[in-house]
Parts: sequence; C-alpha cells; structure tokens
Amino acid sequence: MSAFRINTNIGALTAYNAFAKVSDQAQKAQLRLATQKRINSVADDTSGYRVGKELEGKINLMNSAKSNIGSAKDLLSTAESALSSINDLVNRIKAKVADANDPTKNLTVIANDVNALGDQIGSIFTNTKFNDTALLSGSSLPASSNFAFQTGVSETTTINFGTLDSINLSGFSGTGANAGNVASIDVSSLETTVQDSLSKIGTHQQRLDIKDEYLTSAVSNATASVSRLFDADMAMEQLKAMKASIGSQVATSMTAQLNSSPQSILGLFR
Repeated sequence: MSAFRINTNIGALTAYNAFAKVSDQAQKAQLRLATQKRINSVADDTSGYRVGKELEGKINLMNSAKSNIGSAKDLLSTAESALSSINDLVNRIKAKVADANDPTKNLTVIANDVNALGDQIGSIFTNTKFNDTALLSGSSLPASSNFAFQTGVSETTTINFGTLDSINLSGFSGTGANAGNVASIDVSSLETTVQDSLSKIGTHQQRLDIKDEYLTSAVSNATASVSRLFDADMAMEQLKAMKASIGSQVATSMTAQLNSSPQSILGLFR
C-alpha cells in the first residue's frame, strides 16, 4: 500500500513528465506540419541531415554543370551557323569558278563576284563571336586558353573544344581574283576544312546531349533522395499532431487531479 505523502507528490510529478513528453511530441509534429520538413535541425536526424546536405551540394553542382552544357551548346550552335554560312559561300564560289570556264561569260564580273564572296567568308571568320570571344579565329584567347566546359560534379569532368581555330584562310585564294586566274581558283582545301570542323562540332554536340540527359536523370534521382530524407509525411504528421493534442489534454487533466489528491489527507484532521 502506498504511503500518503504531501511533501512530494510522486503521482503528480509522473503525470507532469508524461504531460511534458506529449507536449514535446505535439510541438514537433506541428513544426513539421508548418515547415513541411521531417528534418528541421541536425538533432532530428544527424546522419540523414548530413547525407541530405551532401546531396543538395551535388545537386547544385549538377545544375551548374547543366547550365555550362547549355552555354556550350549555344557556343557550338553559333560556330555551326557561321561554318554553314561559309560552306554555302564556298559552294557559290565553286559555281562561279565553273562559270568562269565558259568562254562566253564575262570573267571580270565573275572575278568581282568571287572577290565579294571571299570577303564575306573572311568577315564571317573574323567576326563570329560568342560573349565577345572570337570562335573561329581564336584571336581573343591567350595562347594557352581553350573552350573547356565543366560538365559534371568534379572539376576534372570537362569537354574541351580547343580554340576552334583550325580553319586556315591563308591558303584560300578567293580574294584577289581577276579575269586571268578566276577559272583556276581552288577552294577544295577550305571546303574540306570547313566540313571537318562541322563534323567535329556535331560530335561535340552529341557528347553534350548525352551529358545533359545523364545530368537531368541524376538531378531527378538525387532530388528524390533529398525529398525522402527531408520532406515530412503530412498525413502521418497530422495524425501524430492530433494524437499528441488529445494526449496533452488528458495529461493536463490527470496532472491537475493528481496534484490535488493530497487534499484528501485533510479528512484525517477533522
């Protein structure tokens, strides 16, 4: 049989401790409902917090890499457009040269046309730029620089385009054409170089597409993992909050009753 004590109300203290525990559970559930997160501090889940933050860091790096890939694609598209224009102009020069081998044609007029087409090729070559950097001539780049883009989490994961300056106009005899030499102008070397460069650009674009697809999938998977770690199950937290709220009310009532129970001892002194 329990002794009747009034100096220390053990029952009320036990009920109070239960009340405090239930209140803490209710507060935690309500906080998760408010923030929609399961982990709101390191104390909630130490290992989960660390893993989640590491994943968030990798997601940021992968999103930056995707942005780099987008810039690289834009750069290559600019170079491709310029080279395609040069290729079209080369074909027009070849047609003019063929016309020059017709003795009924005006060779001076044809030579002037070839010169104009050659000047346009030179203009495209020197003025094709991306963010104020010459793409085809490489004249705006230091000798040691090149177009290298980070395409992954690691700094060593890069795609390098070089300086895209492999086209050499020094062997192009389109400019300086006259009635005497226009029929013998040869642009085959330039044509081959332009087509080779276009092929390289196509290969780089394919690599970038593969990288972009991989990163998109990796970001999606990592985001899902972070969600599983950090996001709260709203339905479950609502149930916990309701349960804790009811428990808190019951614990409050029981604590009040147990706290007043020593008053029954007053009956012994009547």
